[in-house]
Amino acid sequence: MVDHLGSEFDFLIVTSDRDATDSYPYPNISVNAWNSVGKANVCYVPPQRRTLRFLAQLMRETPHDILYLNSFFDPVFTLQPLLARRLGLIPNRPTLIAPRGEFSQGALALKRWKKKPYLSIAKKLGLYRHLFWQASSRYEAEDIRCSMGRAVSARKIHIAPNLPSICCFQKDHARSRTQQNYLRVVFLSRITPMKNLDFAMKVLPRVSVPVKFDIYGPIRDQTYWEQCQKITAMMPEHVSVRYHGAITNDRVLTTLSEYDLFFLPTAGENYGHAILEAMMAGLPVLISDQTPWRNLETQGLGWDLSLDEPERFVRAIEQEAQLPPDQRLMRKRRIKKQAANYVMNSEAVNQNRIMFLEISRSAT
Repeated sequence: MVDHLGSEFDFLIVTSDRDATDSYPYPNISVNAWNSVGKANVCYVPPQRRTLRFLAQLMRETPHDILYLNSFFDPVFTLQPLLARRLGLIPNRPTLIAPRGEFSQGALALKRWKKKPYLSIAKKLGLYRHLFWQASSRYEAEDIRCSMGRAVSARKIHIAPNLPSICCFQKDHARSRTQQNYLRVVFLSRITPMKNLDFAMKVLPRVSVPVKFDIYGPIRDQTYWEQCQKITAMMPEHVSVRYHGAITNDRVLTTLSEYDLFFLPTAGENYGHAILEAMMAGLPVLISDQTPWRNLETQGLGWDLSLDEPERFVRAIEQEAQLPPDQRLMRKRRIKKQAANYVMNSEAVNQNRIMFLEISRSAT
């Protein structure tokens, strides 16, 4: 978004100074201060300053026209600003919230015991009263209305697709590989129940072709990862599984380009940046039907299948394994081109532009 609209709007971003599992802040940043990053200014907040008092003070002292919250359930960077807003601790500005897929059926099913009471209490407290909402697709708009009910009117929901970085097409990441007697399949995402890695690992033993399955991403749920490791231990000989850990953003596309198929049977996404990154690298994607990426097979981009039909995932993998190397390279280049066209889609950029302009006008 900042890449596309940073020349038209001033983006002031408040975020954590480190990844969730890290003990130390990112290198070469100033904490509790504004840092110039690309087309935005970013304030990195350390754990001890992520308080209602500090965030409210920061929002009071930082001139802004729209308060944009990039999650629904985030206890720090969403709940606390909304509490400050409700208590009158910050200026009354139009507030836009982007749930990022948190209202999909799969997402709500995870830790439902915690999310359902939270929704009920938040509604009673009026935390989400008079908000604007960003949905990345009509599917997410329906999810928002279903979860929030009368608290959200249709005119308060703006459908504006997520905008990926435009810097990813400087190199041709589609690569040819010589004929090999196995299919290289990759999973790249956070290791959490939401991403459904265990589903992928239960599908792979059912395929009849040799598969090398590589996993990349930070472990966010250690108990869940241990469950996945138990499945790994029971893999048949023709399926090998390796975990490579997390990788930096600058290595994502080159890493993905080494594979034949991207496999992410997620329980729910409002967008799925990793899915688009896989297509940027020229990979066909094998995903669930719980994302906005639909009708992939008819477009030659992969498959979006129901999680209730694991046998269809098996057939898709076996179908991909039969593709000759020359046809696979042609397909990779075609997928990469389609991904580039999507990223540069001026209509998606314009929908985001219109969303901000209309919301800012509501304050006048």
